[in-house]
Amino acid sequence: MNKLVSIITPNYNSEKFISQTINSVLNQTYKNWEMIIVDDVSNDDSVEIIESYILKNNRIKLFKLSKNSGAAIARNKAISLAKGNFIAFLDSDDLWLPKKLEQQLKFMISNNYNISYTSYEIINENGISKNKIIHCKEKLDYKRMLYSNEIGCLTAMYNSDVLGKVFMPEIRKRQDYGLWLKLLKTESYAFGLPKVLAKYRDQSQSMSNNKVEMLKWNWNLYKNVEKKSYFRSFYYTLFNVINKLLK
Repeated sequence: MNKLVSIITPNYNSEKFISQTINSVLNQTYKNWEMIIVDDVSNDDSVEIIESYILKNNRIKLFKLSKNSGAAIARNKAISLAKGNFIAFLDSDDLWLPKKLEQQLKFMISNNYNISYTSYEIINENGISKNKIIHCKEKLDYKRMLYSNEIGCLTAMYNSDVLGKVFMPEIRKRQDYGLWLKLLKTESYAFGLPKVLAKYRDQSQSMSNNKVEMLKWNWNLYKNVEKKSYFRSFYYTLFNVINKLLK
């Protein structure tokens, strides 16, 4: 198993966390990877921190956008630069456990799966566990995913040798959800590896603000990207909110 994995990381003002994120990649037991970080015009010291790592490890690469464009464009730029057989995603404040790539690649290759995801743990802004695990479903198809985004972006991986480079819709939020839906229009299932292999840093604002944002961006995804009717867009948006509140 010597497949190259391209790790897609958008960065915007992540000086507080980016070192931890990069270190979690450097600590992977699987070593054949490249980490492509695209900076979205940060105005903190995160770029300098990233550049200090690049001096010591040429598997880490940095590209700087010329204007602030959002995570979708940053991620898509990284995907366009990727050389890997597999493409994985890790945001600049999240963490991987050391065997994440090794175990997930083995899971995909041995079972001939082209899209996969794993369980993950929620941590707070300071990296302390919130004692909450998001357990992944055994498998997901397009219809089921319309009701709720069940794939954590920090755990997702797809086989670009088989599926090609698949890009995110260029919307400000929920673009990762849009990518999973796009992939599942051509691939029957995404498969879950039921192991906690990543840590998601929860920096969410108030619940009321999150609900309003979720309504807005889910509606936009269903209506304008997935081209659902007004009724279907409202229907799926409502289910997403209910599922989010029940978690």
